[in-house]
Amino acid sequence: MKNILLLVLVATSALAQKAGIQFRQAPIETVFQEARRAGKPIFVEIYSPTCHVCESFIPTLADSRVGKFYNAKFISTKLDIGQPATRNFLDSRRLLVPSLPMFLYFDPQQNLVHFALSNNSTDEVIRHGTNALEPQARSQTMKSRYQQGERSPNFLIDYAMYSRITRDTTANIAAMNDYAKKTSPATYTNQTNWLAMQKLILDSENPMFQYMLSHLDAYRKPYGAEQTQKVAENILMSSLFSGRGEQFPIAKILQIRQDLTKIGIDAKVAANRTLLPEVKAYFRAHQTAKAVERMDNQVNSNQMSVLEYLYISRLFNRNSPDAVAAPTVTKWVNKALALKPGPKEQADLYYELAEAYRQGGKNGDAQKAAQKSMELAQSSRLDTRRNVEQMGKLK
Repeated sequence: MKNILLLVLVATSALAQKAGIQFRQAPIETVFQEARRAGKPIFVEIYSPTCHVCESFIPTLADSRVGKFYNAKFISTKLDIGQPATRNFLDSRRLLVPSLPMFLYFDPQQNLVHFALSNNSTDEVIRHGTNALEPQARSQTMKSRYQQGERSPNFLIDYAMYSRITRDTTANIAAMNDYAKKTSPATYTNQTNWLAMQKLILDSENPMFQYMLSHLDAYRKPYGAEQTQKVAENILMSSLFSGRGEQFPIAKILQIRQDLTKIGIDAKVAANRTLLPEVKAYFRAHQTAKAVERMDNQVNSNQMSVLEYLYISRLFNRNSPDAVAAPTVTKWVNKALALKPGPKEQADLYYELAEAYRQGGKNGDAQKAAQKSMELAQSSRLDTRRNVEQMGKLK
């Protein structure tokens, strides 16, 4: 009897697998080659074996109605987000997957035409596939629809997610700013907008996030203090280390530092987070003395390693807009040398010392440091091309 039951279960499982979507077990390039031969688009489920939501979709994707539709219309495969090959594929297409499971639909030339975050039902999964086949309904059209004035809340949410997936931060920010303006602040803390805060908002100036900063308890109570802090921290750090963040004025960076402490981040930790953006902002503003003061305070309040001294010395030698930093860089290098590093690190440090002396107008000291760097590099069998170039500048 046990053997009979086992055979029935195996047969039922095999039948279900055959009835559902036939996922190709092959490298993604092979799947696209097959799709080109068949003249069909590609359906890709991005999943994780440790994602319980992904696991809950297995019966739906094995449903006979879903299988009949997808097997007729698409070449299908599924990719584990944890595998290097999956990450390489997504990076090659400049795609980000912020939530699982994610349904991605491509044409045979590997262009993303549609995406879906689906509810777990056969009708919904089929509906998303149908939309992927309709040129006017595809996610691919969202940018033009937005430019033509479409602004319904559901559309803005979908467009913001599509912009995240395609790494179009500018479009994401615009969509979520429009969404926040069209949404009543009385609903900012509801479940839908909390999910939007977690998944879609990347800009600390978004009205919904600014409301959150002023009403933290309204989020801490339903969603927990730890999760509220995590979401707020992610938004602040996304803003700070984004492409646009590289051009933030110092006042904006200091505001982010203050906001980090406001949400519960330790003040010293917050200062460490904003250190490099602050220094670079001072460089951009040609306020070298303030950049030096900020970094020197960091040095004096922390125990620095040789590699940390080397990093900040390079940072200032390469980016200072004037010679104001040269004496302090010299001090940092000498502190690092006092730690008695190995020959390679010494070669690097003397190279930076020569640069600092050169920028400070001390050509004789620069030549001595450059010669010392050259000797250390030669004895350690390091590439000396940069040393030759440096010494040539000092003649």
